[in-house]
Amino acid sequence: MISQEIEFTVAFYDVDSLNIVWHGNYIKFFELARCALLDKIGYGYNEMKESGFAFPVTSVSVKFINPLRFGDLVRARAVLTEYENCLKIKYELYNACTGEKTTKGESSQMAFDMAKGESCFVCPPVFIEKVKACMKKESLLCCDQPPCSV
Repeated sequence: MISQEIEFTVAFYDVDSLNIVWHGNYIKFFELARCALLDKIGYGYNEMKESGFAFPVTSVSVKFINPLRFGDLVRARAVLTEYENCLKIKYELYNACTGEKTTKGESSQMAFDMAKGESCFVCPPVFIEKVKACMKKESLLCCDQPPCSV
């Protein structure tokens, strides 16, 4: 499947009084990785809107393994695991300096047709086509994988 990694530093506004990332901010970190993944596919939130679809989150799970702290360099990985019936992504967060896995999770999103005002029980063809094109492009590349925008 398609994956994308990003790195960022934990900012002061993301931590609590003990300098540990507040639990709710891990969802924000997942979102950063998800946006990078969707941009790689060529179907970020602007492209969704332009194509007439939204993808509201229907579920999120988080497993906290080790804490992240103020100033930590984080490597976030998002992997697309389902794209035909819904948008499902798995996440892993690592302390990029130590290599220690800190968090894992998953989110599901359902397609919503904005014009009809209806939930869709399959993803729109425009999204499926972009995913398949990206997967094809990635299968042709062995090493460095530039963005798959089509």
